[in-house]
Amino acid sequence: MQFAMQEISWDNFEKKELRVGTIVNVGDFPEARKPAYKLEIDFGEELGIKKSSAQITKHYSKEDLMGKQVVCVTNFPPKQIGPFVSECLTTGFADENNDVVLAIPERTVPNGTKIF
Repeated sequence: MQFAMQEISWDNFEKKELRVGTIVNVGDFPEARKPAYKLEIDFGEELGIKKSSAQITKHYSKEDLMGKQVVCVTNFPPKQIGPFVSECLTTGFADENNDVVLAIPERTVPNGTKIF
């Protein structure tokens, strides 16, 4: 099966802020409709710590996530998810079971580093 890919302009791509941050706190999110964690992610001096809800419970325990660097979209507006406000989108890829595998840098980079 082949999917049609929508092309975007370079200007549109440059509007997205994809940055690396380190997970500094992980909590359960029992109010979420699908199993999820509440994450606090440190993006360094410029952005500080932002919160994110992430449906990543199938492949990651809370202990696995502490100190892990992740790639996030940091310039979406805050999104209310039940009683929680998510301030960034933690990125990942769906595996064969549609469970999320995190997008992570191969090596440690400074928090707040932008993808270019």
